[in-house]
Amino acid sequence: MVINMDFSEFNNILISAVERLRVKLNSQQTEQFYEYMKLLLEWNEKINLTAITKPNEIIIKHFIDSLTINRYIEKGSKVIDIGTGAGFPGIPLKILRDDIEILLLDSLNKRIIFLEEVINKLNLKKVECIHARAEELGQNKNYREKYDVAVSRAVASATVLAEFMLPYVKIGGQCICMKGPKLEEELEQSQNAITILGGRIEAVEKIILPDTDMERNILIIRKETPTENSYPRKMSKIKQSPLRLQFHI
Repeated sequence: MVINMDFSEFNNILISAVERLRVKLNSQQTEQFYEYMKLLLEWNEKINLTAITKPNEIIIKHFIDSLTINRYIEKGSKVIDIGTGAGFPGIPLKILRDDIEILLLDSLNKRIIFLEEVINKLNLKKVECIHARAEELGQNKNYREKYDVAVSRAVASATVLAEFMLPYVKIGGQCICMKGPKLEEELEQSQNAITILGGRIEAVEKIILPDTDMERNILIIRKETPTENSYPRKMSKIKQSPLRLQFHI
């Protein structure tokens, strides 16, 4: 696929946008983002990775959107990106942050193959990809409560995300859920689930993506107590009996 944006234009747009996040990129990092965009568009012709295909929109709606959570992640954190899809927010965070270790988790193997090529072409270190369902890997003792931070830009409700994410996080760690504009109703429904799973809502930050009117909500959940071994449940059970409808005694 021919990219209708040369590197110089790409670089100018990206640098201008990240400055609004109080983030600085070096020349190697901007080149990595450009290569990532090219790979994304090339592979998107073979498998469905993104509906966003205009370079300027990829920069803002994928790359910048992913980096909005950077300031919540402490130095040297071990991070899991649940339902990473085409690598968001995990790959942009890794390009920016050489100090963090990231596991990219997705249920579709074709996406994992794409991500492995991205990691190889961009020469990213301390990144692992796993093809698995979040609710199944969350029961694996090698991954359960092993991470400082769990992140997700998935479209699931806050209730479902909490059940997917909190089992992976250490006590004292946090879940960072990247949500759209309509979060208030979800928060009311998810309070019970978050408590049952050992978490507490710590903060909600509303942001507007640069050069757009797109509102984002960043939901921060702090892990305070261990998650019971029965969670996460199988997807069929999650759908049949959402935690928001249960009473915890």
